[in-house]
Amino acid sequence: MTENDEQLAARLADAAGRILLDLRAAGDLAGKVLGQAGDEAANAMLCRELRAARPDDAILSEEEKDNPARLASHRVWIVDPLDGTREYGEGRSDWAVHVALAIDGVASVGAVALPGLGLTLTSGAPTALAPANEPLRMLVSRTRPAAEAVQVAERMGAELLAMGSAGAKAMAVVRGEADIYLHTGGQYEWDNCAPVAVAQAAGLHVSRVDGSPLRYNNADTYLPDLLICRRELADEVLRLASEYSPG
Repeated sequence: MTENDEQLAARLADAAGRILLDLRAAGDLAGKVLGQAGDEAANAMLCRELRAARPDDAILSEEEKDNPARLASHRVWIVDPLDGTREYGEGRSDWAVHVALAIDGVASVGAVALPGLGLTLTSGAPTALAPANEPLRMLVSRTRPAAEAVQVAERMGAELLAMGSAGAKAMAVVRGEADIYLHTGGQYEWDNCAPVAVAQAAGLHVSRVDGSPLRYNNADTYLPDLLICRRELADEVLRLASEYSPG
């Protein structure tokens, strides 16, 4: 039986995760060198398999030279073979593999593997949302928490939860470990396309920080900001974020 897009994304995210775990377990490499080797190995497999399974689709990967021809494609696979290279190289669990399909600019299919936790979350099998945390929890970068997020958390009485990769943070909201992921430090399409697809399928709010929708397969792949949160919190988070003024 031919795999559908959701099954393909999940299988490949799982397979890339196993490659990365095996490479790290071998113990031959460490730190940045391990991260680079992991990126290359996972990317090679993902792109090879996607081209074999969906030869008519385009691919945008963090680790591949961009091909502008993708801009004319209605279906573009957007891949981050190792999101959280630092965390992976440090032996942590808060890193991820992203495999997404954007259709006409919309994050339509996504799989986010969390190999360090033995989990893969997909848009094809949405996760049931847990009750909100008390107090609320907001995710921030463990190395460079955004000032806007810190201020919004203070205004909402939310606890800050530091975590590594974008995929790990987004999936923490999906899994109910946190309630809000507000990021204003800039990302690229491969950093959040798969997490956004999974979060949308789970019933979470996803948008830019001004409330506008996220669009993919752009000529400029930079995305300045992102909000993933419980729907009942979205209006307040967006309002507070709009009131933030540095200094």
